[in-house]
Amino acid sequence: MAQFRTNHSQSGSATGTVVRVGLFAAILSAMFYVFSLFSGKSTTDAPDAPVADNRPTSELPDFLPRSSTRQIIDHQYFWLSYDEEHEQAEWTAHILSKENLEKPWVDRQDDFRPDDKIKTGSATPNDYRNSGYDRGHLVPAADMAHDAEAMRATFVMSNMSPQARNFNNGVWRELEELTRNWAKRNGKLYVITGPVLSMPVKGTIGENEVSIPAAFFKVLLDADSSNPKAIAFLVPNEISFDPLTKYVVSVDEVEKRTGLDFFPDLLDEDTEKQLESRFNVDLWEFSKQKFQQRVNAWNKQQ
Repeated sequence: MAQFRTNHSQSGSATGTVVRVGLFAAILSAMFYVFSLFSGKSTTDAPDAPVADNRPTSELPDFLPRSSTRQIIDHQYFWLSYDEEHEQAEWTAHILSKENLEKPWVDRQDDFRPDDKIKTGSATPNDYRNSGYDRGHLVPAADMAHDAEAMRATFVMSNMSPQARNFNNGVWRELEELTRNWAKRNGKLYVITGPVLSMPVKGTIGENEVSIPAAFFKVLLDADSSNPKAIAFLVPNEISFDPLTKYVVSVDEVEKRTGLDFFPDLLDEDTEKQLESRFNVDLWEFSKQKFQQRVNAWNKQQ
């Protein structure tokens, strides 16, 4: 019986130790939770936590795509989701209106600079120096030419992506100019632009190893007219002698290629499915003159 009592006493002591350790762990967990509430940090911010869109929906426009990077940046005149791995935006978003496009243009100032809003640090102009690639705008400077501060905002490096020179000067320029024409004709367009980072990149440039995308996309939505419509483009990052119509795809196709989700909060489900699953090039007026100008002149600019 004495031996039994000794063992029982040791068991009770061990049980008490376990209880005390458990209580201590619970107290620590509670303290960490309270600290996270007051510090603004969450346990879901851990590196191993699943990546999720963290938009404060009350503060951001409803036409933005989902962010897979948890880093949506508000530049007042446009928005972007920054991809630290590739040192560029995975998408940019802005509204292009006839009203702004018909205002007098301000002078362009090439004020390329790092984006101090990127908490992890953006690419720099030096990353592009002697690389052979242009600092290609995702949100075009000309789309913001109605206002000096708006145009200046487009020169942050988070809005740049390495573009082949004859791509930037050629087919991409033609698409940007047509987009402005379509916005004037339709009154307003929602414009989403970005690199296709889901495809193997063509390499990297600079100390920050900025990825060189193999292709770019542009998604256009006319949602406010009596005849809503959408169109999208997937364009290889290289010189092109083909008409822009060759690169037209559905919005669904861009979502499939990029893994992004466009207009999840702007459109009701039925309208979203209808507009994103099909396109009609007859509803978008393409310019043979601009195509010939690109092939004969713009493609040759160095």
